[in-house]
Amino acid sequence: MIYHMRRNERQIEDWLILEDILQHGKYAAIALCRQDEPYIVTLSYGYDKVNRTLYFHCSKDGLKSEFARQNPHACITVIDDKGYIKNECSHAYRSVVMRGRIEILDEHNEKLQGLDVLIGHLEENPELIKAGLPRKQHLLEGMNIWKFKIDEITGKEGR
Repeated sequence: MIYHMRRNERQIEDWLILEDILQHGKYAAIALCRQDEPYIVTLSYGYDKVNRTLYFHCSKDGLKSEFARQNPHACITVIDDKGYIKNECSHAYRSVVMRGRIEILDEHNEKLQGLDVLIGHLEENPELIKAGLPRKQHLLEGMNIWKFKIDEITGKEGR
């Protein structure tokens, strides 16, 4: 069932604004669930504008990877916090909520591409970090790279 936004005057429908939030954000809260047990975790991400995809990295072992393997459906939010507005009892923000599936990448070149997107998104000088990767290839084997294709996205802003 698709829900409508109660305060539709706050809804962001312009894809360029939604994408701006994703391009400038650094952290995403990821809601996962297995059976009836919910779990939420915050991770840094990389945004691939061309494919409308987010990439994450984490340990191969651990709770979040267990959840993602058992149920790849996820709901993810990114918030552009503009801060509390004193003397107005208000808060300025922009946010997106996305739904889709997490794919845990196995293929080496796909993992490298995801890591490349992450580094490009998060680093001021990505080429410096990328130059050191060949001697750290063993690290890639010990991590999961998650690919999250955005199936559905909504945005909201407030003041």
